Amino acid sequence: MKTRVVIIGGVAAGPKITAKLLRIKEFDCTIDLYTEENMISYSACGLPYFVEGLIEDPERLIVRRPEQFEEQGANIHLNKRCIKIMPDEHKILVQDVKNGETQEVEYDKLAITTGARPILPPIMNFHLKNIFTVRKLQDGIDIRNKMREPETKKAVIVGGGYIGIEMLEALYLNNIETHLIEMNEHILPIFDPEISDLIKDEILKMSKGKVEITTGDGVIAFEGSERVQRVITAKGQIIDTDMVIVAVGVTPNTEIAKAAGIELGVSNAIRVNNRMQTNIKDIYAAGDCIENFHLVSKNYAWIPLGSSANKEGRCAAINIAGQYDAFPGVLGSAVTRYDGLTISLTGLNETEAKKFGFDTISSTMTKKDKAGYMPQAENITIKLIADKRSKKILGAQAIGSGDADKRINTVASAIMADQTVDEFLHLDMTYAPPFSTAVDPLLSAALVINNRIYAS
Repeated sequence: MKTRVVIIGGVAAGPKITAKLLRIKEFDCTIDLYTEENMISYSACGLPYFVEGLIEDPERLIVRRPEQFEEQGANIHLNKRCIKIMPDEHKILVQDVKNGETQEVEYDKLAITTGARPILPPIMNFHLKNIFTVRKLQDGIDIRNKMREPETKKAVIVGGGYIGIEMLEALYLNNIETHLIEMNEHILPIFDPEISDLIKDEILKMSKGKVEITTGDGVIAFEGSERVQRVITAKGQIIDTDMVIVAVGVTPNTEIAKAAGIELGVSNAIRVNNRMQTNIKDIYAAGDCIENFHLVSKNYAWIPLGSSANKEGRCAAINIAGQYDAFPGVLGSAVTRYDGLTISLTGLNETEAKKFGFDTISSTMTKKDKAGYMPQAENITIKLIADKRSKKILGAQAIGSGDADKRINTVASAIMADQTVDEFLHLDMTYAPPFSTAVDPLLSAALVINNRIYAS
């Protein structure tokens, strides 16, 4: 008898599970994927670049269409929302979002990939028109349409995280005067404060007066007649605007999981083991709705990233099929950009590392990413963080117009290999003038840390 596999959610992890199961020929199963959206398998991470205009056709963000899955034997159910999980009966209750009709669906194995949704802060008059969030493909289409209207001259972004910065870039490159407001004292608070401040300074310098950034202040109200016209902050700023993008973060969609008795962890995300199994037999979970084991802190964290969702989906599929795979955890490696300025990190920042009890030592330096005499050489600033006692590398942050992200990928590999600073210094990194300095900036930062450790 075929194993009935049911998947709830269809953006990243769900389609990945589907695709991988279809490739495991030894596993005889039926696959039914349910999503409340009218499409599946699209890149939400690409939305800012679609808004910017770098990608003209939104169809290019769709990775795979329902009919492509169905041709391979999977059943894709669009506009179908799961409203209840019944573990004892091995059933879910599904509701048609168009007509409200419900049906029970039986499963042998269930995968929850319900993702996350934007946080909607308690701001007065959120109902006004031209106030947007950024999560679904239609959100990107709506934002770009409004941005391109001739009367749209000014915008406000609420939130200075990754999405806020990426949307700021998109609006700036379309000549929209934009004011970004971040409640924290620093934008991109996942970085250490001095790096966040450097990012802010670089953005303002590059934007030539078309961008304003306010930190340490929050939005309390929107004002306008039907359409948003002004933004009011807690400190009394009144900012005229034609549109608002709210990007204060996301929260996991785990309500139906909790109601079914599935254990939740940090940030109300689903707790899974390294095989993507929940605490309930035959129920798996993956993607932005689950918490992650952090490989440096050795604690659980919730770090929703598309790269992790795909790896988790693959792991879940292998284990659903009765084979074995283990997902070790994450470092939180991430990268974004602002008009040519690369912004990247991996592992713990120094503030986090201290909270977890590490005796931190760090080095921050700005150097050319290539030989200084090369015409394409650009500055990059690197902060490398290590533990003084164990000499293990804990994390790194890098920004600059040069190749900052490739240095972060190198550090991520070193952390995964559990390297000490001593061992890291012996990496045989490539060198030629168009690609690096003779002593790579990353190794220079490591050398400073190493000297400080032995001098102390």
